[in-house]
Amino acid sequence: MSEQVYLNGRYLPLAEANVSVLDRGFLFGDGVYEVIPVYSGRLFRLEDHIVRLNVSLAGIRLLLDKTVAEWQAIFMPLLASDKDQYIYLQISRGYAAKRDHGFPDPVEPTVFAMCSDIKPFAGRITGIKALTLNDTRWARCDIKATALLAPVLLRQEALDQDCAEAILLRNGYVTEGAASNVFAVIDGELITPPRNADILAGITRDVILELAQAHAIACREGIIAEEALADASEIWVTSSTREIVPVIEIDGKAVGDGKPGPVFQRMDALFQAYKQSLA
Repeated sequence: MSEQVYLNGRYLPLAEANVSVLDRGFLFGDGVYEVIPVYSGRLFRLEDHIVRLNVSLAGIRLLLDKTVAEWQAIFMPLLASDKDQYIYLQISRGYAAKRDHGFPDPVEPTVFAMCSDIKPFAGRITGIKALTLNDTRWARCDIKATALLAPVLLRQEALDQDCAEAILLRNGYVTEGAASNVFAVIDGELITPPRNADILAGITRDVILELAQAHAIACREGIIAEEALADASEIWVTSSTREIVPVIEIDGKAVGDGKPGPVFQRMDALFQAYKQSLA
C-alpha cells in the first residue's frame, strides 16, 4: 500500500488518516466504493468506473459533483509508474452529530482513497474451486455499497469449505459471485447474467463482452439456470483485481475436464493484449 492516502482534500500518511466514530460509513455502512485497476501508472477504464460510481451515488441519494478529470487529479499522486496497483475509493455520507437513520442536514461526505499493489491471485491461471449458495443479499446489488456483511459471510462460507468463491443463486438462477461476476460456456456459447438490480455489473465483465463481440466469440447476456450451470463446459469468475479466473470445480464436481478451457485461454490472451494496448 502507498504510504500516502487521500482524505477529504488532504494527502497524509495512512497512520494519520482518521474519521470520526460518528461517521455514517462507520455507523451504518452508509456509503459506496469503487476499485479501479492501475497498470504501469495508467488508470484502467477510469471513465467507466466513474460512471458506475455516479450511479451508486445516485442510488443512495448522495450528491458529489466531480468530473473524471477531477477524480484523476486526486488519484495520480498516489500512483507508482512501475507497478500494477488498484485505487480503493470510498465515499460515505459523512459525519453526523448524532446516530439517526435520517440523513444529516447538511451532508458533508467523507472521501477516502488509497492505492495498493495488485498481488497475484492464486488460481488465476490454474483455476479455483467454487460452490453455489443461496443469494441472501439485499435487493439493490447494482449499488456498490460499503455494507458488505452478506457477501463477506457468503465468501467465508466458501473459504470454510476449501473454495475460493461462492456463486450465488436466486430463485434457481445465477446472479453473481460473492465478490465477482460469473460467466459460463454452455453449448459453445459464453453467457453472463443480464445487467439488473441483482448484480453489480463489473467493468471487467463489460470488457469481456466487448472483446467477445470484436473477436467473433459467441457471447450474450442471459439467464443461467442452476441446472445449466451444472452442465457448463467452462465457468469463470471476473473482477477488477483478479481479472478472469477459471472455475475448475463446483460443488465438488469437475467443470468440463477439470482444467481451464479453450474459451478461457483465448479470452485471457485477448484481455492481456487489451491491457497492453492501453499502456
